Amino acid sequence: MGLDFEVIPAEVVEHEAPDSDPREMVRHNSALKAEWVAAPPPGRRWSSAPTRRFSSTPPCSTSRATWPMPGDAESAVRADATVYTGIAVRRACAGLAIDAGVASEVTFKRLTRETIDRYFALVNPLDKAGAYAIQEGTELIVEGWRGSYTNIVGLPVEENETNLTRCGLYGELRENH
Repeated sequence: MGLDFEVIPAEVVEHEAPDSDPREMVRHNSALKAEWVAAPPPGRRWSSAPTRRFSSTPPCSTSRATWPMPGDAESAVRADATVYTGIAVRRACAGLAIDAGVASEVTFKRLTRETIDRYFALVNPLDKAGAYAIQEGTELIVEGWRGSYTNIVGLPVEENETNLTRCGLYGELRENH
């Protein structure tokens, strides 16, 4: 987007109940983070975009599940996924509060243990929500995707630009860049 930014980790406890609607969970968490970060110096603009991968039919289960960072290689093996990201834009001095959400779908190839092992040799899946990176080793594991590619990577750039433009901040931020 051509903008300078600063990463400020929000000191909040995210809501991550396994039975939560993932769309609502990421929207809630993005608003929580944006409000925490927007509280200091007046006049700053903040955007937050937490992401979660979601499967309606994960292996060995009939219930839906959200995917934080996996703890081990076995929990990194997953089925098709929907990637949800909540987007929150805050500017406390102007009373600005915009909340939105983005959903993208990833369809995986039929994966053999050999393919998974090859993929894990290329990519460290344990530091990625959903245990994969669509931008690395894609030809090994991904059949296709629908929606925002940048959302699947980790930050829905187009949607962030749209929200910043909608609230009149994108032009201002580009001018100050």
